[in-house]
Amino acid sequence: MNKPFSQACENNKDPILTVLKTCFSNSKHVLEVGSGTGQHSVHFAMHLAHLEWQTSDRLINHGGIQQWIDEAQLSNLHAPLTLDLNHAWPITSVDAIYTANTLHIISRALVECFFDGIKRHLAPEGVVCIYGPFKYQGQYTSESNQRFDEFLKGQDSESGIRDFEYIVTLGELAGLTLLEDHKMPANNQLLVFKRHA
Repeated sequence: MNKPFSQACENNKDPILTVLKTCFSNSKHVLEVGSGTGQHSVHFAMHLAHLEWQTSDRLINHGGIQQWIDEAQLSNLHAPLTLDLNHAWPITSVDAIYTANTLHIISRALVECFFDGIKRHLAPEGVVCIYGPFKYQGQYTSESNQRFDEFLKGQDSESGIRDFEYIVTLGELAGLTLLEDHKMPANNQLLVFKRHA
């Protein structure tokens, strides 16, 4: 069985890493929500050796993630936990959370469950990094994002590119403050939040 592979992950891993090196510089234990193929997990754990990188996803994706982990042989990269946003998270507390290309795939209700999980499990002064496409004041940042959003909603009416303002509001309700909004390749953003002490 071949390892799962995403060209988008390959394309964006270094620009994301550049930001993570700074915003996770004082973190120790990162939970990645929705590890997908496992490519980001390996790349970031390899270059951020001070971090314990905990992968997680729905059980259906564990096999592919584990293939990447087994090949990498990194002592700070951990086998995926089963994390389904419909259910309680399988952790107690972490000081950092990372997720990429998830919030536009899941339903609005599950986006709110994601932030509820942050409220429950992120340590004081913990950092959250969210990568993906967003709309600003209801407007797409590109025509390709508009087409992508239409495609997503055609597949699942509950999915779709989220409004930046909505995400910031959910963050505030979870005790987070937006620190940075980084413009990234391919019309994506990387939002950095920090929890109040």
